[in-house]
Amino acid sequence: MNRSPSLDSRFLNRELSWIEFNFRVMEQAEDATLPPLERLKFAAITATNADEFFMVRVGGLKPLQRAGVAHPDPAGMTPAEQLAAVSERMHELVARQHACLRKGIEPLLRKGGIRRLRLDELNAAQMRHVESQFHNFLFPVLSPVAVSLEDEFPLLAGLGLALHVRLAPAAAGAGPRHALVAVPKNVPRFLALPGESGFAYVLLEEVIRAQVGHLFPGVEVLDCAAFRITRNADMSVREDLAGDLLDQMREVLTERRESECVRLEIEKRASKESQAFLRAALQVDDADVYAVPGPLDLGAFFRLAGLPGTDALKAGNWSPQAVPEAPPTEPVFDTLKRGSLLLHHPYESYDPVLRLVQEAADDPNTLAIKQVLYRVSDNSPVVAALMRAAERGVHVTALVELKARFDEERNIDWADALARAGAQVIYGVKGYKTHAKICVVVRREPGGVVRYVHYGTGNYNEKSARIYSDISFMTCEEDYGADASVFFNTITGYSQLSKFRRVEAAPLGIRPRLRELIEAEAERCREGEPSGIDAKMNSLADPELIEALYEASRAGVKIRLNVRGICCLRPGVKGLSENIEVRSIVDRHLEHARIFRFHNGGDPKLFISSADWMPRNLDRRIELMVPVEGRENADKLDWILKTCLADTAQSWRLRSDGSYERRRPDARHPLLRAQQAFQLRAESRAEAAGRQAPVFEPQRPAEPRKSS
Repeated sequence: MNRSPSLDSRFLNRELSWIEFNFRVMEQAEDATLPPLERLKFAAITATNADEFFMVRVGGLKPLQRAGVAHPDPAGMTPAEQLAAVSERMHELVARQHACLRKGIEPLLRKGGIRRLRLDELNAAQMRHVESQFHNFLFPVLSPVAVSLEDEFPLLAGLGLALHVRLAPAAAGAGPRHALVAVPKNVPRFLALPGESGFAYVLLEEVIRAQVGHLFPGVEVLDCAAFRITRNADMSVREDLAGDLLDQMREVLTERRESECVRLEIEKRASKESQAFLRAALQVDDADVYAVPGPLDLGAFFRLAGLPGTDALKAGNWSPQAVPEAPPTEPVFDTLKRGSLLLHHPYESYDPVLRLVQEAADDPNTLAIKQVLYRVSDNSPVVAALMRAAERGVHVTALVELKARFDEERNIDWADALARAGAQVIYGVKGYKTHAKICVVVRREPGGVVRYVHYGTGNYNEKSARIYSDISFMTCEEDYGADASVFFNTITGYSQLSKFRRVEAAPLGIRPRLRELIEAEAERCREGEPSGIDAKMNSLADPELIEALYEASRAGVKIRLNVRGICCLRPGVKGLSENIEVRSIVDRHLEHARIFRFHNGGDPKLFISSADWMPRNLDRRIELMVPVEGRENADKLDWILKTCLADTAQSWRLRSDGSYERRRPDARHPLLRAQQAFQLRAESRAEAAGRQAPVFEPQRPAEPRKSS
């Protein structure tokens, strides 16, 4: 039975809330005012988001359904009811994706010179090219595998493309035969065609389908359809068991390659017989089969957005701007001695964060560098700097979180490389994921030892720092440095989290501190004092904090929340949450910063954090919440948060029934696009700094020497 959560539930369902976020992203793909390659990127994002959702969230619900678990979630839905509702909405999303691609995006791309062609649209020269590519490059690589329902089904890679081929019976009266052909991953999927202006291409699976008869000489091909499977990736290490964590993580990666199929995507053109065979062979329910009316794996189409010479089909360039307070000609240590620095990425350059680590690696006065690495890039300059420092004799401590989902393999490699370079490597904390974003550089200076600290909301990844909207806070103030040392001493040793001077850490301190702050606002409001709570985060699902917000709302506190994705709080319910508004921004950059503001009787308290308000972050992860103090930085952070809350161009409002409506400007709320305001502010500040008149300093003669 498919049942949505009833309106009398105090909470919205987490899985359906996430799907609603993906529908908001899909609306960007459908927005006719955006250039076609920008729309294609949003469509591709919905596809890659869905891949992870099925691997993790659906993968986690499936075993509960099989075990007959009927215990409801906070929204009152059992695992079976959640899976039924998920299937219904995700089938709707797939239909929207391909209708948008077929009717909205690809016609505009064709006009702009990017053309996906069917084989029957090729001219003779192009067809010869395709046939040549198949026989010279593909045919030697392809390996068809005979399959049947009686024999063990071959192991297929999750999220990999394959073709199911139905062949004529070997003899009269026998049933059809079946074979699989895996589409090679190391061959470009978009086969460029000659003789066309712009970029014309055919899909690799179309080429193989057209020539598949060459793989089965003398046998009639009855049917050939592309398909793709998604495997359960909701697996974790048993840290209560003895053994090396590195070896256990390698076992988890192997298990994922062999886990159950939780979704089967197959071309809608496939025959009923082919669909039935694959359903039976892969043991998937009808609800988990997605007959796709277009190309599979839309996420791969993101690559088309990087084609050269297609600027007219893209949104205008927003490049990260130089930060006037951190000139590149000045050592970052000198910059921070003048005062703490708050940066807003990607509008402001990530360069000062990189330079902190890079300059420390080459500085003879650096005594130690300690850093948490959760997700880093393939050729990470941060890791390169840490290795260089370790090889030079600097005491480097790197906590490399091996349990960072889908980055485990890369992090294992980085951990090995850092250890070989001489760094002290910690594989996370037993029983928890370390998700905190922190780096501390310990430096010998004339006045003594000084600690330079970076606290952030995003990963140490210079690539994602150009597309994720995040906050960096850099300082050499003593209290922040002391807290950084306490943090690292705790997680690298056996001690419990100690009392910090300014920061708070999960799993012990963040939720109690947030409850204290929320309850303080409620008490002020009851006493007739000014109050208010503004907060920005990626997800809100923690029942305890949601109940605290409900109680504050009942006390009369005005609460404004900017929640990008999952939100289980039900706003606008009379007597429960009528003083709570929830908005969500979906725009060019992925909103990722966590910012919390409490009115505090007119002396606002502002925080940044690595943690969303979710049970996993507050109970099962090592996270940090950092106060931002000092007038200039606090005012800047306050402006960022208020601008997000005031967005009327790319913002959606959450209704009490869990649906979203797009906000529109009106007489009281003028048109404001927050991300554009951030970019313009960064550009104007950088431009103003570049226009500053030079300061002329006369060269004076040296003092004459006194004769002895």
